[in-house]
Amino acid sequence: MSEDFGTVDRRPLAMVLAANLVSIAGNCLTYMGVPWFVLQSTGSAAKAGIVAFCTLLPAVLAALVTGPVIDRMGRRRVSVASDLSCGVAVAAIPLLQFAGILQFWMLCVLMALTGLFRAPGETARGVLLPRLAERAGMPLTRAAGLYDGAARCAALTASALGGVLIAVLEAENVLLVDAATFALAAPLFAFGMRGLPEAQAQRRAEPMSLRAYRRELAEGYRFVAATPLLLGLCLMTLVTRGLDQGWSAVLLPVHARAELDGAVGLGLLNAAFGICALTGALVYGAVGSRFRRWPVFTIAFLIGGLPRFVVAAFTDTFTPLAVIMAVEGLAFGVLNPIMATVTYETVPEELRNRVLSATTASVQLVTPLGGLAAGFLVDSVGLSLTLLAVGGVYLLATLCPMIFPAWRQMDSTGSPQDRPEGSLPQRSRSKRV
Repeated sequence: MSEDFGTVDRRPLAMVLAANLVSIAGNCLTYMGVPWFVLQSTGSAAKAGIVAFCTLLPAVLAALVTGPVIDRMGRRRVSVASDLSCGVAVAAIPLLQFAGILQFWMLCVLMALTGLFRAPGETARGVLLPRLAERAGMPLTRAAGLYDGAARCAALTASALGGVLIAVLEAENVLLVDAATFALAAPLFAFGMRGLPEAQAQRRAEPMSLRAYRRELAEGYRFVAATPLLLGLCLMTLVTRGLDQGWSAVLLPVHARAELDGAVGLGLLNAAFGICALTGALVYGAVGSRFRRWPVFTIAFLIGGLPRFVVAAFTDTFTPLAVIMAVEGLAFGVLNPIMATVTYETVPEELRNRVLSATTASVQLVTPLGGLAAGFLVDSVGLSLTLLAVGGVYLLATLCPMIFPAWRQMDSTGSPQDRPEGSLPQRSRSKRV
């Protein structure tokens, strides 16, 4: 039974959306500024891939083990500490560069620190969404659409401004702007979540110990392994996140630098994708509950996968790639709200910190290798062949929802009023031949 919050209170949800928008804008500036900084200073796609690897591997390791930590420390403290730590690490990069002492290994270490602290903060904010939607008197599908829309809006803003800022201010100065976004996000979240029980540490009858920690950590992974739909989502997203990382960290920046209008072209392409992804997320949040999730998810993933790689491999002009990235943005805009809604409806409240940490870690296991592999492939076989190879693997991954029956359970999670008309409860559907 859900908790009765009494009067509708939209302020906490609005504050989480605002804090997440600012924090993700900072992350996007980092992901644009750092690869460009590496390419400018070294000219090596392989080194850009190494930096991406150093950023994402600690994020995976943090997600693997921090679920019980979020339970014990509280979502508010973890999110605030995450943003402040990321801000300090990012600010250190240009400051060391200005002092003339920044070396490549230092850059790798600092980016590793941003990855280490980023993942727990994102998890801590995300798991609050169902309770805050309930406080706001809002359907979970709409809240998930708004949450993803805020993230997309942040990516759009950072992408639109990032390319121009890099061209005007240079990449190292853009990283100072990035650090400021984290310094703003931390107090926004701290103020917005003040006094909310769901943002505080969970009380445990058992005191914290290594044995209790291992048991709580294992509960999250056991839940994922025992739930075919969640396991399928994790495995498919594991592959596609790695390929997307290779695209965003190496393949698209190298293509933009070699064939398009440099950093400005890169920023405009990301902006086109971001505008349409934001539109897709908001539209799905408004009307998505009227449609079955499985076919929408399947079609959107097929549209959003292979085409951009093929277009980038066979054209050296801006417009075709911008058009296809805009179309893919619309498709990708519906994916995160669907996955978030299905996950929140499937996972009990008391397990959400641990399960979402487990799913975050699971889908990111291959992500650090995406940029690393893409960088070395570009240096070895060239950009065009790498684009086609990565796109082919992406196509195979996006066919999974059409092949495996567990994916059709997307339409049978949640309460009856949340399901599209004509869908069946999970128990009833499991009895069908």
